[in-house]
Amino acid sequence: MYFGIEPQSATYPRLRGWTGLAVFSLALAGIFALLLAVSRIPGVEKMALWPLDFFNKGLVIHVVFSFVVWFLSVFGAILSIATVRLGGSSGPLEKVLLVIAYLSTILLFVPSFMNRGEATLNNYIPAITDPIYYSGLVTLGGSLGVMALRLLFNFFSSKLQWPELFCFGAIVAAFLYLLALTVFIVAGVSLVGEEFSYEFNEALFWGGGHTLQYLNLSLLFVALGTLFSLGIGTSLSVYRRPIKAAYILLSATATTGLFITFLFAPSHDLYWSLFTNLQYGMAIPSLLFGFPLVYAIISARKTHGQLPWHKPVFLCLALSIIVFTVGCLLGIFVDGADTRTPAHYHGVIAGINLSFMGLFYGLFLPLMGRDLKPSRAVNSQVWMFGGGQLLASLGLFMAGGYGTPRKIAGSAQNLSDIGAIIGMYLNGIGALIAISGGVMFIWMIAHALLKPPHQIVRPS
Repeated sequence: MYFGIEPQSATYPRLRGWTGLAVFSLALAGIFALLLAVSRIPGVEKMALWPLDFFNKGLVIHVVFSFVVWFLSVFGAILSIATVRLGGSSGPLEKVLLVIAYLSTILLFVPSFMNRGEATLNNYIPAITDPIYYSGLVTLGGSLGVMALRLLFNFFSSKLQWPELFCFGAIVAAFLYLLALTVFIVAGVSLVGEEFSYEFNEALFWGGGHTLQYLNLSLLFVALGTLFSLGIGTSLSVYRRPIKAAYILLSATATTGLFITFLFAPSHDLYWSLFTNLQYGMAIPSLLFGFPLVYAIISARKTHGQLPWHKPVFLCLALSIIVFTVGCLLGIFVDGADTRTPAHYHGVIAGINLSFMGLFYGLFLPLMGRDLKPSRAVNSQVWMFGGGQLLASLGLFMAGGYGTPRKIAGSAQNLSDIGAIIGMYLNGIGALIAISGGVMFIWMIAHALLKPPHQIVRPS
């Protein structure tokens, strides 16, 4: 069930490190969300110790930790497992890389408390124009880059395990990550001599940010395939041809981004337009993977008479598919100016997050002998997060249909239409429900990680 890896094997101490980093990133993102709320209190900015422009800087840190660091930490956990599965070892090198990854988080959030640098809310990876912040991104990205290279080296020496869907997906994800790093480097070289600014960061992260979306989709494929095996008890290997075709097409399409960067970065109009259109390249791989997966679930329903909705892993699988699909469908109507845009990407990101939560419940914790006992608390957490995110996305989409602008809050939104008002209320209610589910997830997983292994941890 767990890919032949027994609890407390060589992968155990490093897997705990990556999952701990993932949970830490979510917790820190939550702390900054609270500080953002405090910063909205009138007069707070006049306090002697309150940093200048903290709201915008805090918003950057909140987004980076809840999205970039969280996703890359789960990616690190997947790389760690796949490396062991391919015959590698979790030795001193990975321990050093973990230490570097943890140190990078300090470099990332410290600039938000310093009275220097400017927050730039650019696309994909918002930034603070401070060398310390950029150092944090480089160290985090570099540590995962070495992890990805190590997996590929083990792939070339492995003869038996790489065709397995989990390992195959991890190998593709490693390739896509190294591709994104290369795009970032090429864009960065083309910007040498330019001053740090919004325009600098937008050009720097535009191409690589788009490429990272391909990585995120590959990680979703890995997670959904794993959750199906754990939840249903059978493998998707019978559909290996369309699934591997999805991975290969995903890799081939993403590779075109490297040529776009070499030819047109950083200021040519085609650099911006071609990467924007590159997002459509994810549609066919999603269908190639999605149709066999849904068909397999329907077949399991016919075979077993019912689906295991009581299992958190299957619940995460089902809700992930639903929320991600809704998010993708909302993207058809996006024009970039109103709240239909965040409705789209919040749905897509929430769908991926649900699949990652399922990996914690069904794979990561059991591999470490720290299983969470199936309970109403666990299932409620999944329903709350998934249902809340879906409601919030639909509310944003509804408000956007009435022209509600994005990246604007409070009275500045000029909510005059009743539809826009209802939409924003639905968004607020859904967000509160989802946040409650997120807090439950952090608490239960952190509690499990801090407990001794080889026991059932009861969520409290």
